[in-house]
Amino acid sequence: MTEVKTAYSVWADQYDTNENKTRDLEAIALQKSLGEIHFENCLEIGCGTGKNTSWLATKNGKITAIDLTEAMLEKARPKVSSANVRFQQADINEPWSFADSQYDLITCSLVLEHIENLDAFFAKAAAAAGSGGYLYVGELHPFKQYTGSKARFETEEGLQVVTCFNHHVSDFTMAAKQNGFEIVTIAEYFDDNERTTIPRILTIVFQKK
Repeated sequence: MTEVKTAYSVWADQYDTNENKTRDLEAIALQKSLGEIHFENCLEIGCGTGKNTSWLATKNGKITAIDLTEAMLEKARPKVSSANVRFQQADINEPWSFADSQYDLITCSLVLEHIENLDAFFAKAAAAAGSGGYLYVGELHPFKQYTGSKARFETEEGLQVVTCFNHHVSDFTMAAKQNGFEIVTIAEYFDDNERTTIPRILTIVFQKK
């Protein structure tokens, strides 16, 4: 994850201002997916600059918001003044020492494309989720990945492409099932809601059995 951490540290200064259809559409997708789900204790993985944290905070639950890069967290903290939100830098490939309780909602936004071993992630998520707890996954759609699309941004030195791994829909669903989650909803989101094109965002909401 060293290369990914370095890339996002550089990206942080322009992440909110660059045109980014994936970032913007995933934020919409998360709100639609979780609009009817209420929580008392949420673990937000990959909070970045706080694009989803601000909305999650309106639900008045306790939120532990983590990100791989301190540079992203420095952008997020000024956006969210709620005392219910705690930001922390952490690498989810390492033991989840930040998960200090059981969560009734775990969100993971645009993160798993950078994780090679999905089974390890879902195992840790299952350990952190309480019985009946929800897990939201929002990702660049595999169909987009098949066309070569990846997380990328421009720098003064040229285009920076972040290390990504292709995961199929069945990779997400099988890893989740093997770790005690069942599917609640699957949804796809399209640019300009044009459903004749390749979908940009895949969301899956799981629930721990």
